[in-house]
Amino acid sequence: MTEEASGPTVLRILLGTQLRRLRESRGITAQQAAKAIRASESKISRIELGRNAFRELDIADLLTLYGITDKTEREQMLSLAGQANQPGWWHRYQDILPNWFQAYIGLEESAESIRSYDTQFVPGLLQTEDYSTAVLELGEFSLAETNRLVILRKERQRRFANGGLRLWAVIDEMALRRPVGGPLLMRAQLAHLIDISDRPGLTVQVTPFPAGASYAAPSSFSMLSFATDDLPDVVYVEQLTSALYLDKRMDVEHYGAAMDKVSSTSLTPQRSKEFISQLLEATEGST
Repeated sequence: MTEEASGPTVLRILLGTQLRRLRESRGITAQQAAKAIRASESKISRIELGRNAFRELDIADLLTLYGITDKTEREQMLSLAGQANQPGWWHRYQDILPNWFQAYIGLEESAESIRSYDTQFVPGLLQTEDYSTAVLELGEFSLAETNRLVILRKERQRRFANGGLRLWAVIDEMALRRPVGGPLLMRAQLAHLIDISDRPGLTVQVTPFPAGASYAAPSSFSMLSFATDDLPDVVYVEQLTSALYLDKRMDVEHYGAAMDKVSSTSLTPQRSKEFISQLLEATEGST
């Protein structure tokens, strides 16, 4: 993973993974590690999962406990901790972004590929500005907050359009028919999907109903994959006031099988493009 592509979220996960492997290879318990840095076992867990900013003193003490005495190796890991503590580009939006979604942006920033299944709305990375605004207005945001969140979404889209991330988006037909913001806005959104459907790195499929996809995956979710073997795939499931981040192999395999089934029961990319065109034609004349 290049330095440019590595966001602080992923750097924390990488360092946490390395620390966990060191601890386990030495036969040291989480309780013993916690005692070495004058903390609780839960803090060791958060450090190893990459969910906490790192105190360099804690990392230094853990490295000493794990027998890492080589100066170069210690400096490399302490440098990694310093980089992981740097705020991401989205930090300036932290006053309006919940912590659980900031974590997602950090993962999205460094992902090599994302597979998503959306049942409610068009995926954020594929939304027009007006559609994004209409979706956000459904929430409890002020006008100023909505405007800033739209700018944030446009920045995420710009980074996606610049390459480096592959997106395979499976969209439920209901999400395309849901009248967000009115007919004119929806026609513009459908036209946008048609325009970008052949973009390199993007695959769009539509799940028509009834196709049985809801039995495989009753709600939206995304699977993020990274360019390094040190990072497992992560399944992201957004809820009303929080989100789940699943990286255990059993969970990832279960969701992977569900994604495969959803994809197999959906239209091919070419047929999906034709389907969206038909939806667009059917809305002509609507006001």
